[in-house]
Amino acid sequence: MSINKSEQVSTIQKLKVGLVQQSVSSNNKLENWSKSAEKVKQLAEDGCECILLQELHSTLYFCQQEDVDIFDLAEPIPGSATDYFGELAASLNIVLIASLFEKRASGLYHNTAVVFDRGAEIAGKYRKMHIPDDPGFYEKFYFTPGDMGFEPIQTSVGKLGVLVCWDQWYPEAARLMSMAGADILFYPTAIGWDKTDISEEQQRQQDAWQIIQRSHAIANSVPVVVANRVGFEASPVAGDPGIEFWGHSFIAGPQGEILAQANSIDEQTLSVELDMQRTEDVKRIWPYFRDRRVDAYGDLTKRWRD
Repeated sequence: MSINKSEQVSTIQKLKVGLVQQSVSSNNKLENWSKSAEKVKQLAEDGCECILLQELHSTLYFCQQEDVDIFDLAEPIPGSATDYFGELAASLNIVLIASLFEKRASGLYHNTAVVFDRGAEIAGKYRKMHIPDDPGFYEKFYFTPGDMGFEPIQTSVGKLGVLVCWDQWYPEAARLMSMAGADILFYPTAIGWDKTDISEEQQRQQDAWQIIQRSHAIANSVPVVVANRVGFEASPVAGDPGIEFWGHSFIAGPQGEILAQANSIDEQTLSVELDMQRTEDVKRIWPYFRDRRVDAYGDLTKRWRD
């Protein structure tokens, strides 16, 4: 199906979306881009018109340590990465969501998602708003919190609510994207287990990760697309356990139902034909936005209620 960029998602009843779940074994960007591109081409050949790549797919997950030399991996937007993925999107006539380590200025860096809409030009971008700082995930050392707000990106397949990884734990982010008209929520992700955790704790973490994102689908009556990386990445810090990225990328419908799910081990692609008319029907049957008590939610803008 060919869609003009001027069309809105409300006129699209069926939309095939896809995602790429892959491992990363080095900081060779061109090698990693090529690997992603092959998977994207496969999804496009299968009829996917909107495809999501995982968080920071160009390199290893470098936030396991704090090292100033890592800033050399960042690049400007536009830059060589956006040139590569923009040309890929144009050649396949698809909407493509990439995730990059952005050098905005000297000493100023972001974790940024970039959207291409069937062409090489950038349709929009989103800078990660919530930045974690935990053992093995030292992102505050590298990333300045986003300053672009929660604004969906208009494309030929509708308004895309693009968020990034740690954002996925916050219902406020999903809600604000949906309030701004997002038709689908997308989460490029890099999350995994500490290998020293017991198996029961690992399962609890993975379950919580999926449940919270399924709840965003339910609470906002929108599909959710989540691409996580997979495989073990050793820590460069002696004695640290490294991260076993748990994969389990998935696509959920507007009632939180799992439509497709990857496993915890393999590189995989997922694709689903979304019924956007059904999404509209769900919003009419479950009118959460109608019944919100916006007059009583003022305290949500506070850090805590003492």
